[in-house]
Amino acid sequence: MSFFLSAFQIVVGIEGGYSNDPRDPGGETKFGISKRAYSDLDIASLTLEQAQQIYLRDYWEVCGCDTMTWERALCVFDMAVNQGQGAARALNVQAHDAIDLMAERAIRYAKNENFPTYGKGWMNRLFRVFKNAQVTPQ
Repeated sequence: MSFFLSAFQIVVGIEGGYSNDPRDPGGETKFGISKRAYSDLDIASLTLEQAQQIYLRDYWEVCGCDTMTWERALCVFDMAVNQGQGAARALNVQAHDAIDLMAERAIRYAKNENFPTYGKGWMNRLFRVFKNAQVTPQ
């Protein structure tokens, strides 16, 4: 059984709606989909359904989340969305369990030059995702 829809709802809820913060390296984003990564998209007009298709194809499936437990899948999926698919796949292989994965994510965030600006929000995200990962959806 795929947990994708449950994971998508959590992650898109964290990502939120439209943003165009000039300090954000992702630039213009909506539902967490950035203009930097998807230069051909009209980000402001992006629908939730389009975002869901992108998340499924480019993040969930690319990281093999359907082969994981709920806890691991949600943590890896959220990392792919927020820190990149390559980093998520690499850390997933290295991490012993979901706690170890989240600790490695925190270390990556702390090393990021934008940590002073976005660090508290990133840490809140980690805790929120991990808390949600503790309850497997029905």
